[in-house]
Amino acid sequence: MNKVGATRGTVRGPELRTDRHLWGRARHKTNEVAAVSRTKQNRPPGVSASVVLDAIRDAGTISRVGLTQATGLTGATVSTVVRKLLDDELVVEIGRAESTGGKPRVLLELNQSARFAIGAHLDHSGITYAVTNLAGAPVARLSRPGPGDADPAVVLSRMAREIDLLITGIGVDRSKVLGLGLASPGPHTSANAMNRTPPFMRPWLDYPLVAELESLIDLPVLLENDATASAIGEYWSGGTDSERTFASLYMGTGVGAGIVLDGNAYRGSSGNAGEVGHMSLDLSGPLCWCGTRGCVEVLAGPAAVVAAAREDPEVRRAAGLDSLRAGTSIASEFAAVARASRSGVAGAREILERSARYISLAAHAISNLLDVRMLVLTGSAFAAASHIYVPVVRDLLETASFARASGPVDVRLSRAADTAGAIGGAALVLQSELVPQRRATAAADGAAAAPLTSELSSLAQTSDPQPAGHYAPRSVPLSPPRSATP
Repeated sequence: MNKVGATRGTVRGPELRTDRHLWGRARHKTNEVAAVSRTKQNRPPGVSASVVLDAIRDAGTISRVGLTQATGLTGATVSTVVRKLLDDELVVEIGRAESTGGKPRVLLELNQSARFAIGAHLDHSGITYAVTNLAGAPVARLSRPGPGDADPAVVLSRMAREIDLLITGIGVDRSKVLGLGLASPGPHTSANAMNRTPPFMRPWLDYPLVAELESLIDLPVLLENDATASAIGEYWSGGTDSERTFASLYMGTGVGAGIVLDGNAYRGSSGNAGEVGHMSLDLSGPLCWCGTRGCVEVLAGPAAVVAAAREDPEVRRAAGLDSLRAGTSIASEFAAVARASRSGVAGAREILERSARYISLAAHAISNLLDVRMLVLTGSAFAAASHIYVPVVRDLLETASFARASGPVDVRLSRAADTAGAIGGAALVLQSELVPQRRATAAADGAAAAPLTSELSSLAQTSDPQPAGHYAPRSVPLSPPRSATP
């Protein structure tokens, strides 16, 4: 997996404002044509190019010989494809490997600043944005208030303004932006809309998210379940090291799972695989909004934790729940309970541990069903209370995973758990536009692919410590600073 990841920049600022004209419905067809043209211009042609590009991304640094071994393609095919990728400025030559007796190999890396993708996570608790480079490393992030009770059309117009200023604020050429990946709570319909939404997102039921947002931002838009998007982002950005088959357990406002099998996201027949939050653990338990009783989410999700904390006077006072302003999101209230537990409030810790035991049962089911060697915990709730959930989940899988004799399940917290949905949305665009088929059949070449290994350690010393094509992320204010950020 690509280890090249620059320091992550953060974009913060007060409410965004712009007088930029927003495209309306009347220009939707024109925008579609423009988006298709831009996508064709940016995408490497053919399956072979996709496989080579993905192998370079996966290895981090690799030679043409290494690509031949890793992809199973012939040397001639690899040379032709690499020449095209160099012409398109998608990859760069960073130097030569130390000679081992023959001609030194020329080493290749992704040109990380060649393309960019935007991810947005639309959740009731907040809207999070991320811009990533070609390697999936965030170069800017931004968090804004959630939609609340506002009409979806109003919220999307605000998102369009924020996306426009985000692109402008970090100085990225808009022609290099491949598109927007929008992550939101599932389930989704085949018409790119939310279906059977949680109660707090009911105004968004069957709303044409993709069509409306495309008409506003003049970029292609892809919609994905936030749990699946988080898993894609984890894989693309190197959070799973070399592991190609794994699962992620997501807990933000709700609970879900993302599944990646051999580098490909598994979505199921309707695109809604991984809804472990609605797996029943108690048939006589409380009724969930999905229609089932005793679901993981209704027993142990953030809303259940906050409800239990409010019923305990000591925890409610220690967490400061009564002092929070009206309309505070469940995610923010959950974070307050987590902070109380970190500060030593026993009641808060007990509530979270009870939730963690239920969540660990969902993790156990995922482990036994999929037989994965890695489980990534991600989402804002896990980020806030990792000190509770990570050890509880890890302990159960170490003692009760059915295949534990074959090796332990690697339970880890995502390095970007708090913004996983947005980063995953951007990764969804990168994977869809640049690597539409992760594994090409090399039957015509007849060669078997070898495991990918970075050749960075063999790079001969040069006087240039920063290879061309590396994009240095930076923090850029999107509007004049104030004394305090809301």
